[in-house]
Amino acid sequence: MSTSAVTVASAQYPVEFLESWEHFSAKVSAWVDEAARAGANLLLFPEYFSIEITAIFGAEVYGSLPRQLDALQGTLPDFLALFATLARRHRVHVCAGSYPVRVGSEYRNRAHFFWPDGRHAFQEKLQMTRFENEQWQVSAGAGLAVFDCDFGKVAVNVCYDSEFPLLARHQVERGADLILVPSCTDTMAGFNRVRIGCQARALENQCFVVQSPTIGECAWSEAIDTNVGFAAVYTPVDHGFPSDGLLASGPLNHPQWVIAELDLAHLAHVRAHGQVFNHRDWDGQQRHLARA
Repeated sequence: MSTSAVTVASAQYPVEFLESWEHFSAKVSAWVDEAARAGANLLLFPEYFSIEITAIFGAEVYGSLPRQLDALQGTLPDFLALFATLARRHRVHVCAGSYPVRVGSEYRNRAHFFWPDGRHAFQEKLQMTRFENEQWQVSAGAGLAVFDCDFGKVAVNVCYDSEFPLLARHQVERGADLILVPSCTDTMAGFNRVRIGCQARALENQCFVVQSPTIGECAWSEAIDTNVGFAAVYTPVDHGFPSDGLLASGPLNHPQWVIAELDLAHLAHVRAHGQVFNHRDWDGQQRHLARA
């Protein structure tokens, strides 16, 4: 395998009612172990999959949107320690979905990215949905990160962020060839908006985009009561890539990993010798707009 190659595993993750932190830790550990044994060295979990932790606090907490956010701050150190340990144990990179984190007087939806040595950084969600803004009081974050890995540069667009092309474009211009999209959607329309956004970002930037959704019913949770989708890996639509831009995907709403091998070096070739130059021709758009 070349130094620019990576085997990515994207989770179709079933959110469930868990009775203790130990149950959550054991579940996540088993998922990571399965992906690592399958040869993956970059793992992606979904947006807000961490909300299943709130089941351990009882109905008074998990039935209240503000109380669950407050309670989750107490398990955040354990959450980060768990993923750091798993990343070190299996020598893998992990995007740990997303976790609501208190920042000052507000909460932000933060995706933590872990390296094989246990270090971590984060990307906050920037574009909030109506539910987050109007009902849950989760606020927009700040900044666009690009993470340097031994196989190349990785960026994260958290769910709705993937539907706004300039966010991914800024990260690609800073060298990102792989964009990870942890998502959480409760309707097929919502899932398809994110799915279409992911595929559009791969097309227009001639890059890889990987999506990971929550799946399953959580009637006990007002935040993640219904979850639909499938994991997928999207590519450029050009020489050497699938003619539909879909490298791998799973069956709808079925718990499993979707695993694919990517070589980021192939992107440089298609950007230089492809049938079209989507990655390069963004500059042309700017010239046209300036003359409009």
